[in-house]
Amino acid sequence: MKWLIAALTVALLLLQYRMFLSNDGIREVMRLQDAVTVQQAENSRLSERNRQLAAEVHDLKQGYAALEERARTELGMIAGNESFYQVVPQKAAGSAGAQVPVVPPLRSLSRTALAR
Repeated sequence: MKWLIAALTVALLLLQYRMFLSNDGIREVMRLQDAVTVQQAENSRLSERNRQLAAEVHDLKQGYAALEERARTELGMIAGNESFYQVVPQKAAGSAGAQVPVVPPLRSLSRTALAR
């Protein structure tokens, strides 16, 4: 009976060693749990980005409001019934002879130009 108890104790110690101290034990499980947490955070960030992109695609397909906004901000276009005023600041006293950059005129924004 003493040999059986000694053998079971040795087996228990070997299993404990493998569980706590080996490379595929508890440390590996904790590392994998951390990796899963990081991946879940990345997935939620990418899911939100995909939702925003899907909403933008829907807006671009359904109406002209998003298309007009992009034309105004990215292409510098204005609508045909709007007036564009460019305010040029006066030259400062210390910058005599400084050149003010000339901005090219904006293109007209029309529904036919948006449809292309």
